[in-house]
Amino acid sequence: MASDARELTTAVRTVALRRSFGDRDVLDGIDLEIARGEFVALIGRSGSGKSTLLRAVAGLDDSVAGSGEVWVPKRVSLVFQDSRLLPWLRVLDNVVLGQAGPGVKERGRNVLAEVGLAGREKAWPHELSGGEQQRAALARSLVSEPQLLLADEPFGALDALTRIRMHGLLRTLLRVHHPAVLLVTHDVDEALLLADRVLVIENGRFSLDLRVDLPDERNASHPDFVRNRELLLAALGVETAPATIEDLQEIS
Repeated sequence: MASDARELTTAVRTVALRRSFGDRDVLDGIDLEIARGEFVALIGRSGSGKSTLLRAVAGLDDSVAGSGEVWVPKRVSLVFQDSRLLPWLRVLDNVVLGQAGPGVKERGRNVLAEVGLAGREKAWPHELSGGEQQRAALARSLVSEPQLLLADEPFGALDALTRIRMHGLLRTLLRVHHPAVLLVTHDVDEALLLADRVLVIENGRFSLDLRVDLPDERNASHPDFVRNRELLLAALGVETAPATIEDLQEIS
């Protein structure tokens, strides 16, 4: 795609993006634009096209039938639900894998310190907890100072408390490194806690594009948070009528 002034402020742009598996259009003409530094969460039911869209933006779907245009910046990183650390490399070597040039190891040590793993540079991946492995994966994704970070359920395998800590860590890291982010998640609250916009995808199209206007220190009990949650759950086809005392008594 030809370079223009728009690309100075845009981190992702897709035009009429289609991807098909057999006779089924998983992505049905997706137009998407994400600004530099913007955090967009993508939610939807299983089979709605979330991961297919992420893979298309990442350029990982060459074998899939499709059409349309995708533009992304030069420096793109990915982080997945599985940390994908190589077991035969120590943590620092995992973080700087594929990087070149002077000061690579020092950059790796710095970003490990940012994710709370200072002093664990020489550890083997199996010596880390699940949360620590995801911290290392985040460090690896940020060591190249990406302009775009693509994240596919990066906290889905973590326990609830570790997940909360990772949300706080990610917000801190993004304030330092400033990439645009496209996050795929099944968790409506996670999307609202982290994102500037939440997109709901249904049958290969966006059914809702919600701008999240909440305080910097987000709280799930904030009235606007609750209203946004109800909007997103309704878009996902989930009824959110509040439980009554009688309902709770029937359940018990």
